[in-house]
Amino acid sequence: MFIEIADVLGKADLKLAGTVFRQEGGFEDGALTAGRIAKRVKKNEQAKPSGLAADFTALIEKRLMKNEVFRAAARPKSLIRILLSRYRPGMAYGTHSDDAFMDGVRADLSFTLFLSDPGDYDGGELVIEEPSGERLIKLPAGSLVLYPSNTLHRVAEVTRGERRAAAGWVRSLVRGAEERETLFDVALALRQAEATGNEALINRLLKIQGTLLRRWGDD
Repeated sequence: MFIEIADVLGKADLKLAGTVFRQEGGFEDGALTAGRIAKRVKKNEQAKPSGLAADFTALIEKRLMKNEVFRAAARPKSLIRILLSRYRPGMAYGTHSDDAFMDGVRADLSFTLFLSDPGDYDGGELVIEEPSGERLIKLPAGSLVLYPSNTLHRVAEVTRGERRAAAGWVRSLVRGAEERETLFDVALALRQAEATGNEALINRLLKIQGTLLRRWGDD
């Protein structure tokens, strides 16, 4: 399941992001955090995990854990890691899938949170491989796409401007992708029932949701 979530960050958050990315000496070679195979295809820069960059990634985590759509789709137990990256002309990240474990924690879901608007750069699409072909994703600043961590994906070469983004990984309370999708559908149905004020349906859906979480959830 691929979910696009708009307006994860507000204008003030994005203004802070701009300050982080303008810091002199605040970035290093992105290959330093790549796995053995990914190092060969990863060409970008990443923020050093300290100071203002660390404060900003903590803010992103706070925004995500309060976002109802993100929580319903990901069922997050924890956010494993968030990296701030930038791609300048000539930079790209070749086809890869993310590591199964990061910092000793199982990575179930990955996300890309876009921090620069599409008009600020050419190229730089997140390209996801699907059975029907490639899906190209380039969202407005502050918007996010969430996808399974075993997905083959890449970042197309940037040919103009600067692509800024935060990449992150989620340990979910629900291991299976199909199970998470079913729970997301139940959550959507529950919101629709709440909008109509149908108490009997709300209680029935809450029972179903609880039963499925007990069956599929890891604590």
